[in-house]
Amino acid sequence: MCRSIHNLHNFEPAASAEEVHAAALQYVRKIAGTTKPSKANQEAFDRAVHEIAHITGHLLQDLVSAAPPKNREEEAAKARARAEKSGRYAAA
Repeated sequence: MCRSIHNLHNFEPAASAEEVHAAALQYVRKIAGTTKPSKANQEAFDRAVHEIAHITGHLLQDLVSAAPPKNREEEAAKARARAEKSGRYAAA
């Protein structure tokens, strides 16, 4: 779907409110087809982001996993390696 929405489940430490809000914002932007709503749509846009972030927080709290929590730094390193291997980014 949207490359900038990342998996937030089963990480240690758990996803922050800022990460949940950012994912909700990206989702609403994708659905609305705009990154900046018009003044006429701003209230609906903001309400949708708030409500999606709220329910996403509940979802993340309620999900269970038998797998051990993932380490954020290790997962980020794996993602960088995959991106470099694919040629999307140059090695640092």
